[in-house]
Parts: sequence; structure tokens; C-alpha cells
Amino acid sequence: MPTLDDFNYFLPPERIAQVPLAERSASRLLVMRGATLADRGIRDLPDLLNPGDLLVMNDTRVIHARLFGRKDTGGQVEVLVERIAADGEVIAQLRASKPPRVGSRLLLEEAIEATVLGRIGVFWRLTFDGDAFELIERHGRLPLPPYIDHPATMADEERYQTVFAREKGSVAAPTAGLHFDPPLLAELARRGIETARVTLHVGAGTFQPVRVHDLAEHRMHKERYSVPQATVDAIAACRAHREKGGRVVAVGTTTLRTLETAALDGELKAGAGESELFVTPGFEFKVVDILLTNFHLPKSTLLMLVSAFGGLAEIHAAYRHAIDNHYRFFSYGDAMLIHRK
Repeated sequence: MPTLDDFNYFLPPERIAQVPLAERSASRLLVMRGATLADRGIRDLPDLLNPGDLLVMNDTRVIHARLFGRKDTGGQVEVLVERIAADGEVIAQLRASKPPRVGSRLLLEEAIEATVLGRIGVFWRLTFDGDAFELIERHGRLPLPPYIDHPATMADEERYQTVFAREKGSVAAPTAGLHFDPPLLAELARRGIETARVTLHVGAGTFQPVRVHDLAEHRMHKERYSVPQATVDAIAACRAHREKGGRVVAVGTTTLRTLETAALDGELKAGAGESELFVTPGFEFKVVDILLTNFHLPKSTLLMLVSAFGGLAEIHAAYRHAIDNHYRFFSYGDAMLIHRK
């Protein structure tokens, strides 16, 4: 099994996209079929897919999950909400000079009063005095990724959401979906390329680096997902017409993890749950044929996933090509279209 060092590469800092392009669908697209690479654009997607192919998208919506405030002792604190449980309890990352005491109070954004309940591993359990979703949306801040070096602006409020975002719950955008705009979606539909939806609420753990050399020792964070019956039916109909396309195209690693989690027992099933699927080389994919995805951080679980899908050596070669040819990396960057090896 590969080790952590097999998923490292050097990225010049200037390749990290700090702001989005003026138009969503103006991004470049590196098409990968095994060892064969082609430089295209996102707007070429209707030409690169076939009538009868099915695009599956993650319709999660990013919440205002970053909150600043102070402890009852006066010390500063930063809270990054990981998820909100069904009972309203808030699971969050917390940054402070000294950890807060269990039972102590926090005042966040001069508006939200929270009580510290305890810890779960690297996360903290909090309760808010009021509806957590409502308070976060009203008073919180958009949580841009740590490699973006500016605070969230009004422009980010729009551009760090997909145009099909619907279900509130993510603390990071499903970034492959950021490339789609209404004209591109309309052209795909005109060409007979169908779309379907799943939901996976991306947690802050997506930015956590893998810290163990032996990947078998890594434990993934949990993320809530749901797969509608309509999507299961659409995939079945897609596969029944292989002569007319019939390929399942996952828009983003979050969509891929959702579909493959829902098919772990061999059959894709509708339903909801929590995914902690860790995809590494050797994983047997059961649903997805093609993956549209952005470029990912070194030594990240997402880079391991795309290496499992497209081939480790092939992904390294593709990333070298992208760096040499000035592709833009990470959330606001360009994309790849990877055919499953």
C-alpha cells in the first residue's frame, strides 16, 4: 500500500488561486485518460461528454460557519463549526490561547451566547442559546479555506457557492461545482446530458492533513450525506443505455464519496447517513465512471482519492503538467476531467 510520501508534490505558491475568475465557466480543464492529457476548458464539457451521460452534483450549501468572540475569562476565541447535530448541538473546531473550561460560556460575534459541553477528539461540543442554524446564518462569516489569504467579501458570498446550492450544512464548498453557470447547464441539457443531485455536507476536516505515514492508521472525519431515490433511478436508467452514453460523471470528490458510500454493499441504495469513506489506491469503484474535480493539496485525502481513481503515477504526471502549464490550483482554481483507470 502506498504511504503518505507517495502523495506529496511541490506547488509554487503563486499557483494557488486566491480569487475566482470573472466567469464561472471560464476555467481551464485538464482532460486525463490514463497517461493521455489534453488541455481544454470547462465550456468544452458538452463536447467531452455524450448524450445519455449523467452528471451527478452535490447540492449542499455553505453556511456562515466561522465565528469570532471571547471566552467568559476575556480571552479571544475562534470557532469553526464542523456540523450541527439533529438535536441542535454544535460540533466545532475551536482556537484559543488556552482551551475553555467545560461549562464555561462564549460570546460569539457579540450576538451568540454558547456553552462549552466538552470535547470529541479534536472537536468541541457546544450549545447555542437559540436555533444554531439561524444564529450562524445571521451572525457568522463565510469560512474560506485556509490557503485563501483574504477575509470573505461580498463577492465570495456569491462565488463560493454553486449555482445549484440548496441544502444548508457545509463549511466548505464542493468546489468542482463552482465551474457551472446557467448557460453551461442549459447547453448540457440541450445535448441530452442529464443531471441528478446528492447531498454531502462538507466538514472542516476536509482541510485536515493526514498525519500518519501508514495510511491504514488514518481515520476519516464523518460527513452527513443523502442520496434520493430519484438519483438512484437516474443512474440505473443511465447504465441501461450504455450505447447512448451511459456514463456516471461525479461532479467533485464529495459526490463520488457519497455515491460510493451508498454502494459499499455492492448495490447503490437511496438513503441518508454519515460517510467516513477513505478512498486510497486499490479501492473498487462501483458507481462512478468519470470524475470532474479541482486540483488538491499535497498529502491530502482528496489527492489519494483521485490517485485511486485515475492512477497514482498518472495523477503525478498530470499535476506536473498542470504546474508547468500554469493551471490555477485549489478551490478557486481550474479543474480536471478524469476517466477511471
